[in-house]
Amino acid sequence: MLNEIKQFQTNNPDVKEVDLLLLDLPGNFYGKRYAIETLEKLATDGLKFPRGMPLMSTIGEAIDALGHGLADGDPDAEIELIPGTLQPVSWESEPRGQVMVRYVSGNENSPCWEPRTCLMDVLDRFKADDVTPVVAYELEFYLFDKQRTDEGLVQPPLGQRTGKRDNFAVLGMERVSDFGECLSDIKRTCLEQGICIGPISAEVGLGQYEINLPHYSDVLKAADHCAMFKRIVRGVASNHGFEASFMAKPYLDHAGNGLHLHTSFYDSDGKNIFKDSSDNNSDASSETLLHAIAGLLDLMPASLSFLAPNINAFRRLKPNNNVPVSPSWGYENRSVAVRVPDSDAKNRRIEYRLAGADANPYLALAVMLAGIHHGIQQKLIPGEPTVNLATEAFGLPTDLLEALRLTESSDVLKDYLGEDFIPVYCAQKRSEVATFEAAISAREYEWYL
Repeated sequence: MLNEIKQFQTNNPDVKEVDLLLLDLPGNFYGKRYAIETLEKLATDGLKFPRGMPLMSTIGEAIDALGHGLADGDPDAEIELIPGTLQPVSWESEPRGQVMVRYVSGNENSPCWEPRTCLMDVLDRFKADDVTPVVAYELEFYLFDKQRTDEGLVQPPLGQRTGKRDNFAVLGMERVSDFGECLSDIKRTCLEQGICIGPISAEVGLGQYEINLPHYSDVLKAADHCAMFKRIVRGVASNHGFEASFMAKPYLDHAGNGLHLHTSFYDSDGKNIFKDSSDNNSDASSETLLHAIAGLLDLMPASLSFLAPNINAFRRLKPNNNVPVSPSWGYENRSVAVRVPDSDAKNRRIEYRLAGADANPYLALAVMLAGIHHGIQQKLIPGEPTVNLATEAFGLPTDLLEALRLTESSDVLKDYLGEDFIPVYCAQKRSEVATFEAAISAREYEWYL
């Protein structure tokens, strides 16, 4: 880390400050800003953050979850810098640096509810089996006009070339060109921070775009890059006069924002375990693939509170809304929750299509990998693949509180994510729901006054 800091200062002599960042349960960054010259001392001597910070609500309010965060006096816990994450920030008022941090593992005061640590715990299961996951994130997001409507609602942005409101043309290249300055700046900034990105496309919604991230065998790096990517998109878009959001369902009558997770697995010899190894010349899928799919389907209802982690996220999970609405699977079928894309045997993979883009990238991936490992270990078998459109809603909770009840009762999730973590996570989410609902909206006055 010290070498990384010295190299960063050499390459970025104009940077005077650095932000230390950590992701909380809802997926927001919090941290502190330090003078750059103190960074070496922090890396050597260590520092502390309040232990309950990951438990904050979506809007940054302190939440007491089963006695943690407030009732326990919110004690400090040791923090350490994460090597490889020190990068420049170019979209703010002046050049700065940023580096991700984590709570020191194994420490008596370390919280059990840090999202990144939960993912690390699940990855240890595959490491013990001598299997390496390879993962990729696909994220959709909306660009909005910073000016709200007279009703206080969001509206589509004005194009940078034409000055016209964005339209519905899916994969429309004119749309990509119209917002090209912003999209290209996002790409440039990602590369500046060491984050490679794939294709950029215009999606179904007004102002909606998708940028894919590449496949990584370093799963933690993939998740770190996803978290930082979301920060980049928001920051760069703001500089271009837009508001960017990964909110799951910003418009009721337009497509929601999805987070699609791709994963494949390789054994110690570099062979894809989803390929049928009984015939070296065969492109057939293995029983392991079916076990993995079955595990995802089995754990899907209990996992939904992580994939749709707030009240708005459940507005996205409606039939005929370009989103899965059941524990379903199939080959080359985008209407199902678990899709097996067409590929050669070496790249056989699973695409998990249920999560909203506002899901915590560490926790969404953790529950996906937990489901896959669970299915493989228990040799579960799925039903027949769905061939037609899977538009009938069944088998999944329909609101967050129901989803949390299933999460809390899942022995499988407790086994993978932690006996202590699951109750605290559910308590944090219930507290947030209670706070959200403890307000009277203008519509209530219109209807009931």
